[in-house]
Amino acid sequence: MNWLEQFSRHRGIIAILRGVQPNEVEDIAEALIAAGITLIEVPLNSPNPFDSIEKLVKLGKGRALVGAGTVLTTDQVDKLANIGAQLVVSPNTNPAVIQRTKARGLMSMPGVFTATDAFNALEAGADVLKFFPADSLGPSGLSAVKAVLPKNTVLAAVGGVGESSFSSYLQKGITGFGIGGSLYKSGRSIEDVSAIAKGLVAAYDKALSQTC
Repeated sequence: MNWLEQFSRHRGIIAILRGVQPNEVEDIAEALIAAGITLIEVPLNSPNPFDSIEKLVKLGKGRALVGAGTVLTTDQVDKLANIGAQLVVSPNTNPAVIQRTKARGLMSMPGVFTATDAFNALEAGADVLKFFPADSLGPSGLSAVKAVLPKNTVLAAVGGVGESSFSSYLQKGITGFGIGGSLYKSGRSIEDVSAIAKGLVAAYDKALSQTC
């Protein structure tokens, strides 16, 4: 499967549902999808994350790309593949995890910070590079690293990014954005998540239209 083609069909906002509970994840996902956010990850340090992800896989079939964040081991990759997840997102660059992800037919989005990390991740087979924490590098720093990478490398910024910074990153060629606590955190109501998601989508679409 061409994961870059799949990724490009979705708006470049990745919802990071850290701390989500299995009994609320479906309602939250429905609110996100309705708002236009169709890339969703549940970090594995959330409560019963595989239960939540399995529910999301069924709910999001044909509507969203669903997977896990904070994936650190090949065993976790295997478990995700077995329940039908599509995305494997990590905070680090672990070639073994990337290679197992690709061997199991999933999309690989490892965390990188330096040019060395980025090239190591690409060599291992990564599909999208997740620069984390992005706010430490900023748009100019990410642009400098992007300049030495293969031309069609897809970059996502995670950490300290949001409505006010979409435009500055998009102008530098960074097209993906991981949004965590500012979108969802434990205890936040569905109504609030929905309203925030709609605001993010509106800001992203406006920034994208001004960049194109």
